[in-house]
Amino acid sequence: MKKKKGYLKRFAGYYKPHMRLFITDMLCALIISVFNLVYPAVTKEIINNFVPNKMLDMLLICSGALLIFYLVKALLNFVLQYWGHLVGTRMQADMRSELFNHLQKLPFSYFDENKTGVIMSRMTNDLFEISELAHHGPEDVFLSLVTIIGAFIMLANINIYLTLIIFAFIPVIVIYTMFMRNRMRRISRQMRIVQGEINADIESAVSGIRVSRAYAARDHEKEKFEKSNIEFVKTKGRQYRVMGEFFSSMSFFLDFLYFIVLLAGGLFFYNGKIDTGEFTAFVLYISVLITPVRTITNIYEQIQAGTTGFARFCEIMDEPAETEPENPVTPGILRGEIVFDNVSFGYKSDDGQKVIKDFSMHIPAGRTIALVGPSGGGKSTLCHLIPRFYEIDDGIITVDGYDLKELDRQILRKNIGIVQQDVFLFNGTIRENIAYGDFSANEEQIISAAKRANIHDFIMSLPEGYDTNVGERGVKLSGGQKQRVSIARAFLKNPPILILDEATSALDNATEMLIQNALNELSAGRTTLVVAHRLSTVKNADEIIVITHNGVEERGTHEQLLAKGGIYKELYDYQFKQN
Repeated sequence: MKKKKGYLKRFAGYYKPHMRLFITDMLCALIISVFNLVYPAVTKEIINNFVPNKMLDMLLICSGALLIFYLVKALLNFVLQYWGHLVGTRMQADMRSELFNHLQKLPFSYFDENKTGVIMSRMTNDLFEISELAHHGPEDVFLSLVTIIGAFIMLANINIYLTLIIFAFIPVIVIYTMFMRNRMRRISRQMRIVQGEINADIESAVSGIRVSRAYAARDHEKEKFEKSNIEFVKTKGRQYRVMGEFFSSMSFFLDFLYFIVLLAGGLFFYNGKIDTGEFTAFVLYISVLITPVRTITNIYEQIQAGTTGFARFCEIMDEPAETEPENPVTPGILRGEIVFDNVSFGYKSDDGQKVIKDFSMHIPAGRTIALVGPSGGGKSTLCHLIPRFYEIDDGIITVDGYDLKELDRQILRKNIGIVQQDVFLFNGTIRENIAYGDFSANEEQIISAAKRANIHDFIMSLPEGYDTNVGERGVKLSGGQKQRVSIARAFLKNPPILILDEATSALDNATEMLIQNALNELSAGRTTLVVAHRLSTVKNADEIIVITHNGVEERGTHEQLLAKGGIYKELYDYQFKQN
């Protein structure tokens, strides 16, 4: 219960920046509700007084007043539709911005556990439902409650006993609504989960369309998608079944109100307890009363969808962001001396199993250190720990003597450049992707970085040059071209620490040689950590460290490790045995 109150308080907080529009919207809803109560009262007077007494002037005056009321009501409804939706849209934009900013601060472990499509569903579908609730929820509920209370007061002034008979059935409707609430909430939440899974499948299928085509896996992808699609239909079917039971029952209850007013009102009229005008007013007020009751029942699905969406929104917002020390150290430009001291680390998804255990390593500033060894030894994981993409479980990592946990995370990452095997380019121009290394860089600096990465000539051969769009994930460029764009990005960043994680393993020999030259220049004068399986690319490293599941097995120069005749020599001989 406390959690629901907490959600309600948090939700209400998003109205504060738009309170003026919201109050205007609610004021319009109040006036409309009052106008809705006028027509039956005027009708009663016309039937009981103006027509029998031939008061033509009063009939015309009241008719003219009603026409003015309806014109004003039309204007107020325009305000409700326009400004009311504007409030919801602005709140949606605020939440989307807040959610996007929070996602930027979440640790990598969160994205390891959550699918991109599911996150996208929460940023689009859920926030849209929240915005609809933000507009229609308070407005419709307030308008309905004012109308119901107003109708009760007006009817009670006519005949309190008949009014109590009619209103005695409204609690039954409310109790039934509460009874159906849990079923509606559960099925709505299940629907959101299934919708997120479908979005994730679509995102994965579209992103991997080239792989699936290459492996003629169209039928497999279709079968996988159809499973999710069938589950969607089943869950949606269960949702509509509950909705069908709910709305059909509500429709019967509302019709039953008409039945009660006709039966009870007819008996009261027959026994002279009410007159013709009052009986007519009762029938009209029931029409006025049924509209808000129907509105509340119809909006229930929207309330469920909106509250479920807001709960899912809060789930992400409540995820702990990357932590910062109270007084972070801000050293500026680092030299690049890195020390691992008895470091242990395990991914959350591995049930506590340690990928790295009691690991120690010293990397002097300005040296090029290569990490080699069999897959699964934790080489790439070590690279992820230096920029604090993940938090270590035990031990300490220092840079220039500073504990990473005491450093300002942004300043730390500004001092580190990363070139990976799987290059990610944003859907934009080549210029924009290179400029990611330094957004303040001018054109001359961008071109200089491209030249040093051996990509400038290729860029200039394109019809649009640096304004060429690379497509989603850089799909319009080859692997080597994307790699050189990422190297140009690193040149532009000019970091003192450089991490090369399998930067050339996916390239052909000719392209590898071209890129290796660029990487050699990029590494000069920097602390460079190279992860590689191709030992030919690390022979010139200042030191080579062989890492297995047991930690550091061997370390030394290329010649020293060959002479030692251990694991490194075995790996080297295996790769070059044909020679």
